[in-house]
Amino acid sequence: MKVKCVLCDKIESIENESLQAKKLRNRPIHTYMCKECNERITERTQQRVETGNFKLYQSKTQEDEW
Repeated sequence: MKVKCVLCDKIESIENESLQAKKLRNRPIHTYMCKECNERITERTQQRVETGNFKLYQSKTQEDEW
């Protein structure tokens, strides 16, 4: 299966039977990122976290009384 990175538009091929290929076929919300872009985002996110100015907003879950 040929896939295209959403950030750098690099075209790569992945196995048709892989879990990642199945997710891309069955759920259009899933997007593909190449390894280089994924590593770059991970490194830069870690750098922002280390500065202390990075806030990760998570939705608050409300507990039911039942």
